[in-house]
Amino acid sequence: MNQKSKSVLFSLAAASVVAVPTYASAQSTVTLYGAIDEGLQYTSNVKGKSNIETTSGQDSGDRWGLKGTEDLGGGLKAVFQIENGFNLNTGALGNGGRIFGRQAYVGVQSDSLGTVTFGRQYDPLVDLLGPLTANGNWAGSLLSHVYDNDNTDNSIRVSNAVKFVSNKYAGFTFEGMYAFSNAAGGFANNRLYGLAGQYSSGAVTVAGAYLQVNGNATTNAGGAVSAADTNFTATRNQIYGGGINYALTSAATVGFVYTHTNLTNATGSEYFGDLANAANSLRFNNFEVNAKYQFTPAFYAGLMYTYTMAHYESNAGQSRPHWGNFGGMIDYNLTKRTDVYMQVAYQRASHTDSFAAPLGQAVLVGTDAPSSSLNQTAVLVSFRHLF
Repeated sequence: MNQKSKSVLFSLAAASVVAVPTYASAQSTVTLYGAIDEGLQYTSNVKGKSNIETTSGQDSGDRWGLKGTEDLGGGLKAVFQIENGFNLNTGALGNGGRIFGRQAYVGVQSDSLGTVTFGRQYDPLVDLLGPLTANGNWAGSLLSHVYDNDNTDNSIRVSNAVKFVSNKYAGFTFEGMYAFSNAAGGFANNRLYGLAGQYSSGAVTVAGAYLQVNGNATTNAGGAVSAADTNFTATRNQIYGGGINYALTSAATVGFVYTHTNLTNATGSEYFGDLANAANSLRFNNFEVNAKYQFTPAFYAGLMYTYTMAHYESNAGQSRPHWGNFGGMIDYNLTKRTDVYMQVAYQRASHTDSFAAPLGQAVLVGTDAPSSSLNQTAVLVSFRHLF
């Protein structure tokens, strides 16, 4: 799922949820919130056949959660958040069957410095760079970059994490995270660390981020990232990038994002399956342009295009596949908490060498499986309620 839930869901939920005091004191509160997003989706080619299906949580992943604070005095507060993800169509738990698989953390917030939290959390790249992309802000999974290779759609979920989020200083915010492997004698086996910064002032928002995962769940299932929490299986995953959003007017915003992903000893992905030959090195460069226009307070439209170039190296040879992703969305709010939206996504892959299969196939994030051809199209109409 994506980051729009943080930029849109939380802001709307804050105005609409019921805050329940945990004690008689008004200085301690617990808030219940959530999202229900249900749609009907057409995909042109799924393993050679078209498909029409109900789909859950494409734009705002279905979830409910609790978050709260307690005033500790001296400018300090205790904070916590637990968030469950589920599939509305089946009722099944998401995120590998975890009860609180989206988020589960506790920490301390300082009025003068920032917040330190411990537990399962979103990483700094998702928090600060993701919102400058279409899929991480106003759109959803269908408009993600190829295989969500740069994690802007939050495929990588992080456990065992310690995270610091600064207060905003003259428009600047930064975050840092370290997630432990929790393995005796294997400190670096499945650990994660990341940094991100964002500057926002007036019409301009600029962000940059770095994220690295060492090891994977095949050798340490209890580490920072599990098999259900990642986009690729590799011994190392490095991601970095930067982006900018600029408000041309109060209604029109344009953006550009560049990201680079470098995978070492990659064997496959949850999006396309196993590689025909393991990649000693698999690199992706993503270039996205996006635009959004708010026609009225209740109605907006957005467009994005991403060009992705990859460089695959293995003992069998080298290949340079590439993809073009185009997507659009319109959204109409029936009320402050309920909206209907439509998304259209199209991807075209390049021909690639057979030893690099299945990198030559098209596969949109948010569809069931890769296309049997170089092209894949998806159309989604969805109804969403935030509480």
